[in-house]
Amino acid sequence: MLTVRSINEADESRDMPHGHLDVVSLEGIDFGVARFEPGWQWSQDVGPVAGTASCQFHHNGYVAQGRLHIRMDDGQEKDLSAGDFFVCDPGHDAWVLGDETAIVFDFGGNMHEYAKPR
Repeated sequence: MLTVRSINEADESRDMPHGHLDVVSLEGIDFGVARFEPGWQWSQDVGPVAGTASCQFHHNGYVAQGRLHIRMDDGQEKDLSAGDFFVCDPGHDAWVLGDETAIVFDFGGNMHEYAKPR
């Protein structure tokens, strides 16, 4: 099998306050490209739509540009910068650090459900 898709022909695109997400689904995996503008914070910009106090998605990600801060519900915190790969379990908040747009690639199972009402 060989399957190829372009993010430029996303299956889904959606805007959120201070951000945008494009998602391509391919052979059982979703690939998302998120653009988070300065001022974006999950709990303020996505949480009200998701209807949860913290993000309940698992992320396998790569920060291509910018910086993010992630705080887990258990209190663990990390700063992420361009070039960082990360795995993040459900139960977290995240926000952009600084004045540069953060571009994050997410290789997950359910990105087509991210930033949608539950």
